[in-house]
Amino acid sequence: MPTIAVIDYDMGNLHSVCKGLEKTGATPKITDSPIEIEQADAVILPGVGSFDPAVQHLRSRHLETPIKQVIASGKPFLGICLGLQILFESSEEGQEPGLGILAGKVRRFKSEPGLTIPQMGWNQLQFTQLNHPLWSEITSQPWVYFVHSYYVDPTDSQVTAATVTHGHQTVTAAVGQNNLMAVQFHPEKSSTLGLQILSNFVSKVISENLALAG
Repeated sequence: MPTIAVIDYDMGNLHSVCKGLEKTGATPKITDSPIEIEQADAVILPGVGSFDPAVQHLRSRHLETPIKQVIASGKPFLGICLGLQILFESSEEGQEPGLGILAGKVRRFKSEPGLTIPQMGWNQLQFTQLNHPLWSEITSQPWVYFVHSYYVDPTDSQVTAATVTHGHQTVTAAVGQNNLMAVQFHPEKSSTLGLQILSNFVSKVISENLALAG
């Protein structure tokens, strides 16, 4: 089964993600080693917390370049929650530049009467990339678990793979661009459906490996 590097930069829900991956049959490896990240079959960037500390920790561990190299190489890559947001250029949450792998900005939900910020709990996805590999064998409008006050606003709307509506605001909940996949929700906290999403990612990794071997 594939080895999946789970990047450790002191901002992650690492063990929950790893338990989810193990249930799919994958072998997760928590690491901050650029060599181990390069050698893995796929890479996951989880994250909980604030934007500025996240990118500061990544840069202090010299992980920005390895992450960009992995994505450029075509290796399957999955960002989760904050691991989605820091792929973008900047955030209203802080001053640090993001990784800039995807064009766009991270924005805070606008206040409106009766709206709870952060969005915390279960909400329904609306798929915009219907054939995205993460959505395989998942029925439309699935319920997944969110905890966030900020959302990504891509410059190119075509990278949006799913949206979610919170109050009167419909925002990007997942992105997909070639081998790069990232979600705002927590698949590791989204019960059986979340495990299916992680399993779909692992299946993508296996199919990529078979294609390379062939």
